[in-house]
Amino acid sequence: MHWAVAWTRAALGLVGAGAVALALVSGGSSADPRTPAGLPGLPAPFLGTAVVGSGGLTAAIDAYGDVVDLRAPGPAGRALIDNPAERQAAGTVAVDTGIVPRVRIGGRELPLWRADRVRQRYRPGTNVLVTEARFGDKRVEIVHAAHGGELACLTRTSGPAVSVGFEEPAIRLRCDDGAARRLVERAEASDRRWLSRARALGRAAPAWARSLYRRSLLTLRALSDRRTGAAAAGARDGWAYVWPRDAGTAALAFAAAGYRPEARRVARFLLGLDLDAAARFHGDGAPVAGREAQGDAEGWTTVAARATSLPPPTPSLPWRNRPDYQERTPGTYLANAIATSPHHVDGPQIRLYGGKTAHQQEGGEIWEGFRAAGGLVRRSDDPSSGLDSAAAWAVRPFAQPALFPAVRRTLLRLADRQTRFGITPGEDWPGVDPWSAPTAWSAWSLAALGERRQALRLLGALRRAATPAGALPERVDLRTGVPTSTTPLAWSHAFAILALRELWPG
Repeated sequence: MHWAVAWTRAALGLVGAGAVALALVSGGSSADPRTPAGLPGLPAPFLGTAVVGSGGLTAAIDAYGDVVDLRAPGPAGRALIDNPAERQAAGTVAVDTGIVPRVRIGGRELPLWRADRVRQRYRPGTNVLVTEARFGDKRVEIVHAAHGGELACLTRTSGPAVSVGFEEPAIRLRCDDGAARRLVERAEASDRRWLSRARALGRAAPAWARSLYRRSLLTLRALSDRRTGAAAAGARDGWAYVWPRDAGTAALAFAAAGYRPEARRVARFLLGLDLDAAARFHGDGAPVAGREAQGDAEGWTTVAARATSLPPPTPSLPWRNRPDYQERTPGTYLANAIATSPHHVDGPQIRLYGGKTAHQQEGGEIWEGFRAAGGLVRRSDDPSSGLDSAAAWAVRPFAQPALFPAVRRTLLRLADRQTRFGITPGEDWPGVDPWSAPTAWSAWSLAALGERRQALRLLGALRRAATPAGALPERVDLRTGVPTSTTPLAWSHAFAILALRELWPG
C-alpha cells in the first residue's frame, strides 16, 4: 500500500485478513493508560528513535514505525500529535497515540511492538526511513518520508494485498499510491542533492566516519527550519525548541561542512532573539516560559555569528548566577565562564578581572577560579564539584590557549573513565548513564589538542550509542545502550560533525 497524508487525525478501520494498515489516531488516554513494553534491546514504544523531514513538516518515528511526534510548519513548530514527554517518562502513553501501524494476520490485529523482530534503517543518503518487522514468516516494511508540508507512508508485506477502510471518510487523507510514491522519490532526490553539497571528509577517513558524518548532516537538515533557521534540539515534546547553545553548534557544524546559507540562517535566527528572556525559544522566536536565561547563550550566539561573517551581538548579559548547560540551579559555572569570557567580561555592571577580559588574561583567571588537582571543575572555588567536560569548550570553539594544559588533563581523566557508550557530563553528574553530546564535544577538543587516540576512543563509544539507523540519543542506558531520552539530538550530531572534521579535514 502507498499513501500520503496531509496532516490530520482519524481512526482507520482494518479490512480483510492478512492486511497491514496504518492507524492515524489522536493521543487519547484511558483512566490508567500504560505504555506497552518494548521488544528486547529496543526502547518502549512512543519514544522517537528517528526523524524524517527536510526542514519543513517534521516527524519523529519510534522503533516500531509509529509516528510519535509531528511538527509544522517546521521542526520547532506546533505539535500536531499529543505525546507529552512526562507521559513518556512515566510510562503512561496511551496505545492509540500518534500514527500507529497495525498488522492483521489471521484475524489478529497487532502493532509492531508485538512483532518477533523489528529493525530500522534510512535509505542511503536520505532522511527516508524504513522500518522492517517480522511476525513469524510474515514480513512488513513501512517507509516514512516528509517533504515540504506532507508526510508519506508506503507499506509492503510478504502476504496478501493490503486493503484499508476509513471510519471517518470526511477526514482529509489521501490514499493515492502514485502520489505517495512520487513524494518519497522527491524526498530522496532532494536529500541526496543537498548531501552532495557537503564538504567531504579527508580521503583517509574510514567508512564508519563517513557514514556518521552523512547521518549527522542529514539530522541537522531535518531539525533546522529551512525558511527561518530555527534549529530545534529534537523532534519531541519539551525538546522541539531552539536553545542558543544547540543551535549555535549547529551553525558551526553547517559552516564547517560547507553549508554557508544554512549556517547563516541559523545564526540570523539566534541574533534576532532576546537572549535574556528565556533559556529556549519557539520557532517564531518567542521565549518559552519555565526556564530562565542561561549563562552561555550569548557566547554560543557570538561564535555562530562569527563563523558566518555576521556581526556578533553586543556584549551585555551577565553569566554569573545563571544556570549552565546542566540546567540546574544558578551559579558560577565553568561552562558559562568559558563561553562568555573571550567576548566580554561579566556584563555591563560587574568588571571582573580588573577590567581585562579573560582573553586578555589568557585564561589565567578561569584557571584560578576553577582549578583542581585533576584539571578544571564545574563550580568556581569548589574543587569538590568535580571535573567538568565543558572544559573542552576552552579549546573548541572558545579557544583560550593558556587553558589548554588544564583542559588536556581534565579531558584525559574523564576519557580514561569512559563507559562502553561514552561519558557523563562531569564528575558531579547525578546519574551514571552516558550522554552523547559531552562525549562528542570532548572528542572534538581532544582531537584539536593532538590526542587522536583518545578522541577516536570516544567516537567509538559514540558509535556504539547510536541506534541501528545511526541516530544519536541524548543519553543511553549504561548497561544496554538503549536510548533513554530524545533521539536524535541535534547537539550531539553537530559536535560529531565538528569532531570528524577535526580528525579528517577535507
